[in-house]
Parts: sequence; C-alpha cells; structure tokens
Amino acid sequence: MWGRLAQPLVRFLEELGEVMLMMLQVLSWTIRPPYRWALLVRAMEFIGVGSLFIIVLTGSFTGAVMALQGIYAFKIIKAETLVGGSVALALARELSPVLTALMVTGRAGSAMATEIGTMRVTEQVDAMETMAVNPIQYLIVPRFWASVVMMPVLCILFTMVGMIGCYLVAVTWMGVDQGLFMVKIADFMRVEDLTSGIIKAAVFGAAIAVIGCSKGFNAAGGARGVGSATTQAVVLASVTIFVLDYVLTAVMF
Repeated sequence: MWGRLAQPLVRFLEELGEVMLMMLQVLSWTIRPPYRWALLVRAMEFIGVGSLFIIVLTGSFTGAVMALQGIYAFKIIKAETLVGGSVALALARELSPVLTALMVTGRAGSAMATEIGTMRVTEQVDAMETMAVNPIQYLIVPRFWASVVMMPVLCILFTMVGMIGCYLVAVTWMGVDQGLFMVKIADFMRVEDLTSGIIKAAVFGAAIAVIGCSKGFNAAGGARGVGSATTQAVVLASVTIFVLDYVLTAVMF
C-alpha cells in the first residue's frame, strides 16, 4: 500500500533529478569549445521567428478581450479610462510571459522533445558519441540559450500587440478617450513591471528548453516512447511555468 502511494512522489523526484542534472550538464558544456554559433542562430530562428505568428495572434486577441471585459467591469464605477493602464500592467507582469511561455511550450518545447527523442531511439545520439561529439553540447546547449534569448523578445512583442488590440477595442470601438487611455498607461506602468516580465520570460525559456530536451534525450521504447516523452515534456513544462511564475512573483514583488 505504502509503495503504491509513494510511487508518484518517487517519479516526481526522478523527473526533477533528470531535469536538474541536464541543467548542470548544459551549463558545464556551455563554456567549453567548440562554440557552434550556426546552431545557435538556427535554434533562435526556429524558436523566435517560427513562433511570431502564434504570438502575434494570441497577444492581439488577449489584449482585445482584456479590454472588452475591463470596460464592462469599469463601467460599474464609471472608470472606463482605467482599462488601458490595468491591461498594460496585467500584460507586462503576468499575461505576456506566461502565455508566451505556454505557446512556445506547445510549439517549440514539444518539437525539441520529439526531435531529440527520435534521434535517441534511432541511435543517432549514440553515433555522435562514437564520433567523439558530445550530444548535449551539440543538440541541447544551442536550444537552451536560444530559448533563453528569444523568450524575452517574444514576451515584449506579446505585450506590444496586446496593447494594440486593447487600444483598438477600447478607443476605436468602445469610445474610450484616447488621451486618458494613454495617460493611465503612464500612471500605472513602471520600468520594474516591464523588467519583471522579461526576467520571467527568460527563466521560463530556460525551463522549457531543459525539460523538453531532457525528456527527449532520455526517451526510450521506439515511437511510443517518443510520443510519451513529448507529452510529458509539454505537461511538465506547462506546470513548471505556473509554479515558477508564483515563485518569481513572490520574490520580485
């Protein structure tokens, strides 16, 4: 009985150990030559440029629906002009880094797990080791740093298009005064609000890359194992994002 109850805890500790070990190996191999800049640029293109469409689409509609709901709520107290500042604050602090991370997890994190997992089960990783090429340095280090660098950029883009969507709904459609809309954004926002979201995005990017690559790197069991590793990577990364968001918010504010 106690063994069955302890199994989820044991699995969680095993997964945590795998991820932490992978993180240490990535940091260790980062400072060792050769430095493969072409792989880094390619990974940045895949994670950053490849995610532009989904980030712009999600960000614009997030800002639009936040503005719509905010105006309906603020109408109760006749304070519709506060919608710009409140949406900007929500996007910068929480929504932009969290939703960006979830979108990148579903698109790029799953792809990392699938690609590396496929290479593992088809013995391509073993072939690299045979040729004296460290697979962690070759496969994972570029993806890790590309994710850390591109996530803040995507977060900033999410905030920008979110505020454009908010402006279009609030000012153009709902008739909120444009001047007061802008003034309230300046009143509500501080530099710390923007930097906190950027820091969160970078941390989330590191978590997405390490979890996705770790699950793929340790995949086994053929196609079924790769599919299972991909599913686990997306679920674990998504949960980790929310946990890290709470921890970082508690620390920074």
